[in-house]
Amino acid sequence: MKHKSIVENVAKIIFTVCAVVAIFAVLSITIYMFLKGAPAFFKVGVLNLLFGTKWAPTAADPSYGILYIILTSIIGTAVSILIGVQIALLTAVFLTEVSNKKLSAVVQPAVELLAAIPSVIYGLLGLMILNPVLYKLEKHIFANSATHQFTGGSNLLAAIIVLAIMILPTVINMSVSSIQAVPQQMRAASLALGATKIQTIFKVTVPAAKSGIMTGIVLGIGRALGEAMAINMVAGGTVSFPLPFNSVRFLTTQLVSEMGYASGLHRQVLFSVGLVLFVFIMIINLTLMKLKRKELWKMTSINGKRRRIGDDVVYFSYICVRHYR
Repeated sequence: MKHKSIVENVAKIIFTVCAVVAIFAVLSITIYMFLKGAPAFFKVGVLNLLFGTKWAPTAADPSYGILYIILTSIIGTAVSILIGVQIALLTAVFLTEVSNKKLSAVVQPAVELLAAIPSVIYGLLGLMILNPVLYKLEKHIFANSATHQFTGGSNLLAAIIVLAIMILPTVINMSVSSIQAVPQQMRAASLALGATKIQTIFKVTVPAAKSGIMTGIVLGIGRALGEAMAINMVAGGTVSFPLPFNSVRFLTTQLVSEMGYASGLHRQVLFSVGLVLFVFIMIINLTLMKLKRKELWKMTSINGKRRRIGDDVVYFSYICVRHYR
């Protein structure tokens, strides 16, 4: 008994130390980013930095506007998430609810293998395969244009496609795990009330797994926002308005492209770009966490009242009746 108590106390100390280290790491990164990124806002001006459209740090009269870079990151990430999440969710549903075990045993390891592929490989494949295809499409669409600047296929559209592919394994794996964790009784309750299999999947099973799916989406957004190497290879690297066939630059690729030779105010502004990226990721994570908690409250309550742990079948019978009566 005494030995068991000692083990529990040691384990408690270890867990506490790990938690403190994790919190300290997050606080240290946050403080460092604000200390290094804030000075440039005062020197350049918040409006000039965030809403300026001209980026010319090495000119005789330097300009440090990053509005187009911010818009590129927002639009590129949002569109890639819209594309990738739908494909990932339907793939997860197929693997867990539709396909047979033999097919799932082949497809799921292949999906997991995608997560192990380095970013530079995605970028290389995009550069060698995707960019030439998009260049042919670009030449066809803008054949009679006198103003379009051809990009050779290195454009925003290429970056969106690569990002959508890169987030697939993360969202698929999290969604598969969440859907598999849904109790079989919930599916049975829905089917017993007359719902079809498709109705059960999308009205009962997927909503029940929404918490885990949202987690996968958060991780996917983090992957898309934080990706640099692959995007740097396929997006072109020009600071311009984010149109599909324009060469563009993301917040991450901005840091990769110029941090190596930047100095003085130029380097400080790049830290400000990193701070903007950091704040974006924090805002998105906090917003999705809040939505996740809100959905979790809805999923664990009936008519605004918290349900007991053993009420799962009753609750999902209630959901089924509400949808199919």
